[in-house]
Order: sequence, then C-alpha cells, then structure tokens
Amino acid sequence: MAVTLSSAENALKSLYLDVVTDQLNIQTNPLYNRIRPTSNYVVGKDVVKLARVGLNGGIGAGTEEGSLPQAAGNRYVQFVAPLKNLYGQIEISDKAIQASATSTGAFVNLLNDELEGLMQASKFNFGRMLYGDGAGTLATTGAHTTATLDIGVSSVRNLMEGMVVDILASTGAPVTNGAGRTIIDIDRSTKTITLDGSQKITTASGDRIVLQGSNNLEILGLEALFSTSTTLYGLTRSQHKWLSPYTKAGVGAIGDTAIQLAIDHVEEVGGGTVDFIACSYGVRRAYQAYLANNSRNVDILDLKGGFKAMSFGGVPIYADRFCPEGTMYLLDTREFTLHQLCDWRWMEDGTGRILRQVAGTPKFTATLVKYAELMCDKPNAQARLTGITESPA
Repeated sequence: MAVTLSSAENALKSLYLDVVTDQLNIQTNPLYNRIRPTSNYVVGKDVVKLARVGLNGGIGAGTEEGSLPQAAGNRYVQFVAPLKNLYGQIEISDKAIQASATSTGAFVNLLNDELEGLMQASKFNFGRMLYGDGAGTLATTGAHTTATLDIGVSSVRNLMEGMVVDILASTGAPVTNGAGRTIIDIDRSTKTITLDGSQKITTASGDRIVLQGSNNLEILGLEALFSTSTTLYGLTRSQHKWLSPYTKAGVGAIGDTAIQLAIDHVEEVGGGTVDFIACSYGVRRAYQAYLANNSRNVDILDLKGGFKAMSFGGVPIYADRFCPEGTMYLLDTREFTLHQLCDWRWMEDGTGRILRQVAGTPKFTATLVKYAELMCDKPNAQARLTGITESPA
C-alpha cells in the first residue's frame, strides 16, 4: 500500500498517539508517576481550585446537657495559576516521505525514529520541569567576550546536545545573537557548551540559558514550592505560613537522623506522610556509603515504569539527574496534582489535519501538545534538605 500524507496522519492519530502518551505518562520518571492528573478545576485558561487549610473548627467537648460545639466548617483558600503550554514537534521532509512512499515498512521506520526522538526529548524536559521553578533556567553563563563559541556555564545537569536555547541578559531579553542557538557539543568536565553558527555571543556572568521561547513559561515544579518568592498560586506566603515547606540547609553528612527529622516535621506540622524521596546522584552515593559504614544492607524497591530505588523504611529514595547537587526532597506526593486541559494530543488545524507544511519549505511538521500546571495542596507537608556532602563520582 502506498504511503500518503493522509495515511501518515491516520497512523499518527490512531496508532502512535496512544503509544506516545503511555510512554510520556509512565516512563518520564517515578515522581511523575505518583502525581495524579485531572481535568478538574480547569476554568478557561487557568487552574482555579479551593485548597483546605487546617482542620474543621466544629469540634469540641461538652457537658451532658450543655450546648453543642459551634459549627465552624472547613477553611479554604483559592489557588489560581495559568495553564502552561507544553509543545513538542516532529519534522519530516517531503523527500523522506516520497522515498518511503512505496514501502510501508520504510515509512514506519521513519515515523518510529522521529517519534522516538520526540519522546526522548519530551521525557527529558518534562522530567526537568518537575524540579524547576517555572522560570525555565537551564544554567547560567560565565563572562564570555571572545570570538569562540565555547561558553562556560554553571551546570550541565539540564543541558543536552541538540537543544535549541536562548541566552538571556538580566533584562530578560536575549543577548545579541543569543536567540535560537543550538548546543552542538558539551564538555562536561569543564562545564562548557559549544553553540552552532558563526555569530559571536558576548555574555555576562549570570546570564540565563533557557529553552527557545520558554522563559518564565514552564510548569511550577518543586523549586517554585521551595523558593523564596513572596507568592505561590496567587497567594502571599507571609499571610499564609503553611505555604512554606520545611527546609534544612547546611546538612553536611547525610544519615538516618537528618532524614527522619524532616519526615517527623512533615508529619507533626504538615499532617503529611512522606511517600517519596528524591535526591541527586551524589547524595545517593553518600547515603549508600553511610549504610555501608554502618554495616547495613541497601534495600531496593521496584517502582512503576521499570524504575528502581533505594529504601528508607519502605519509602523509595530515587536519584534523579535533575535534582540539584547536595539536595534531597522528602515529599507527600498525594498532595500534588497535575491539572490539565487534556492529555497529550496532536495539534490539529481547522480542517483536522495534524501534518502541516512549513511555509516556504519542503517539510511537514506535527505538534504534540499538553496544557497543564502542577499544584501542591499542602506545601507544608513537603520537606527539603540542602548542603548535603556528596560522595564523588
């Protein structure tokens, strides 16, 4: 059977979408697997929901013939946050389509390769956003004034070859020639990236690197929850102290006591139950060394999606590349919800088509889209340890 644009679209809609959605929803990372998705509380382009604060006030003791407790009911506050627009694109040239037009197998291989690349990039970036603050900062630059396109950065944890990025000055605007540049190489030992093209880029220390067009447009991940910003979900933290999670800085050597103290605080103050712990690779190595030095076995847990994690009293400790160095998050994931207008789907034009020709080029693109925002109903039922001494690689 000859392959046409129409048959390619049908394959993307009926065969590939379920596979792509399943992989993105299950194999992104184990933290994402624990977050409940819902279309509830989506109002227009925003998430608007009521969060319960504290306990019901209509409780009390009394005498046999005395008055009953005064009804007080629950206390609520309103969370408001705009849905974020998450996109991923595949691109197929007309020549590639024509070359495989008489072979269904060849075209399937072509689509498989394009979609595998899309899924890998989507899982990488969505997993990264879960630990971000919504600003989208991948790294910051050092001062760079030479003609070379090798630029020193603060960290390569969130960077990969092939990323198209913008380099932003303190004003939020791209530096000269800093918009839409592709990372073609990364020297991870020296924390240096190499950009494409020949146009010189001058950066100041602290200039921000973000994904193309993504500045301040990503979902509100864990760093938004633990940040020092004065507001969260439209509320002022100083007026709602429970919006601030437990934090412990300068931990140093990691051990059971530091972890248990954070868990105890979550239970005593936030009324939560820690059911997931995330940390950097270096912190995981340090905790493994702690267990070994105390002649303790490392218990391994099997998690949904084929992931594996260490155990702290039955609570998984998962090392994630996107967790900042020297950091451990202790989370009650039942309090997190991913509010979404829809699950991943292909963007359609007015005629229902998903493969569209790029104007002026012999290329066709299809766009995967999701409109969503992450919210935590109980920020004070979460905890973070920082300044943990890592074991070297």
